[in-house]
Amino acid sequence: MVAGNWKMNKTPTEAKLFAGSIADTIPAELLSRVDVVVCPSTSCIGSVTEVLYGTDISVGGQNIFYEDSGAYTGETSGEMIKDLGADYTIVGHSERRKLFGETDEVVNKKLHYALRKDLRPILCIGETLEEREECETNIVLERQLKGALEGISTEQLRKIVIAYEPVWAIGTGVVAAPEQANEAMAFVRHLIETLYGKNLAVDCRILYGGSIKPDNFDDLVSLENIDGGLVGGASLDEGFIELVRIAGRHA
Repeated sequence: MVAGNWKMNKTPTEAKLFAGSIADTIPAELLSRVDVVVCPSTSCIGSVTEVLYGTDISVGGQNIFYEDSGAYTGETSGEMIKDLGADYTIVGHSERRKLFGETDEVVNKKLHYALRKDLRPILCIGETLEEREECETNIVLERQLKGALEGISTEQLRKIVIAYEPVWAIGTGVVAAPEQANEAMAFVRHLIETLYGKNLAVDCRILYGGSIKPDNFDDLVSLENIDGGLVGGASLDEGFIELVRIAGRHA
C-alpha cells in the first residue's frame, strides 16, 4: 500500500487536477498489485472522489471526530466524509497528537467510531526523538498500540492499517535507517501476535511513514516487516507516482 497524506495543502481545484494526473498516469495493472490511497484535506474530498470515481484509487480523510453530529465547532464526522466518498481515514497522526492534544483514549474512540462507520482506519503510532534517545521506543509503541486497540476485536483489526511514523523523521528530511524502521515494525508485529495471534500478525499491513522519497523508499519497502508507506510531502507531486511504481516492484 502507498497512502498519500496531503495534509493542509492544495485547494479543491488543485487537488482535483492532481488527482486526475495520478489517475491518468498510474496504469491499471499496477493498481491491481498496489493499493493506492490519497488523503486530501476535508474540503477537497468531494472534488477528489469525483475525479477518481471508477478507478482503483481510494480516498481517505486525514481526521474525523467520534460523533455523528452536535456542537463540535470545526470538527468533521465519519458520516460526512463517507458521504463525500471516502473509504479510509487516518487516525492518531503524530501532528494530531502533538498540535491538537489527542490522547491514546481519544485515538481509541476515533478508531471504534471509524469502524462503526465502515471506514478503514490508518492508525498512526510512533516515538519522538527524545523518546528514542531515552531508549523508550518500544515502551511508547506498546502504550500507543494497546491504548488504540482497546476493545478492538480480531475481525475489526483485519480492517485496520497500522502506520509506524517515527515523529523525529516526519517533515525533517531525516529518514529512519532501514534497519531502525524494520526493527520497530517487527516489534509492532510481535505485539499484534501477542494480542491477536500469529496469523493476524502476519496478515496485518504495517506501513512506514517519515520523510519517504523515491530515493529511499526501495530500501525500506524491500524489508520483511514494511508493507508500504504513508507518505507526506512526497505525495504532493509526481514523485508519488514513482513511489507507487517502486512498491509495485515488491508486490
